[in-house]
Amino acid sequence: MTGTMDERPAHEQAQHSVGELIERATTQLSDLVRQEMRLAGREMAEKGKRAGRGGGLLGAAGAVSYIGLMALAATAVAALSLALPVWASALIVTGVLFAVAGVLAVMGRGQLARAVPPTPQEAMDSVKADVEEIKERAHR
Repeated sequence: MTGTMDERPAHEQAQHSVGELIERATTQLSDLVRQEMRLAGREMAEKGKRAGRGGGLLGAAGAVSYIGLMALAATAVAALSLALPVWASALIVTGVLFAVAGVLAVMGRGQLARAVPPTPQEAMDSVKADVEEIKERAHR
């Protein structure tokens, strides 16, 4: 057939227009999926950063706690061998180190709690909303 579109029978024009609609819908769906994947990637990266910070803070808390245990041991030695002011000062240092470890542990636990669950919840909610919208429009 070498004629123009107007010369085609009506059923061929309808099929062509349905084909265009399907092509547009496919393109739009593909774009939507790409956008949702980008959103999921950004959300996972953010949660990964939070988990990394939380793990780092917990590691720091462990290191400071270890130093605190060494200071406590030094305090015990100082308490047995020297006069009161030496071990008292060592005990104060030990208390400060443990306080720092406690603060770091609480901060680290908070960071880890904000990173869990490690699923892109916003992206999943958005996809669910998109699916509902598509279903709703399909039934119209």
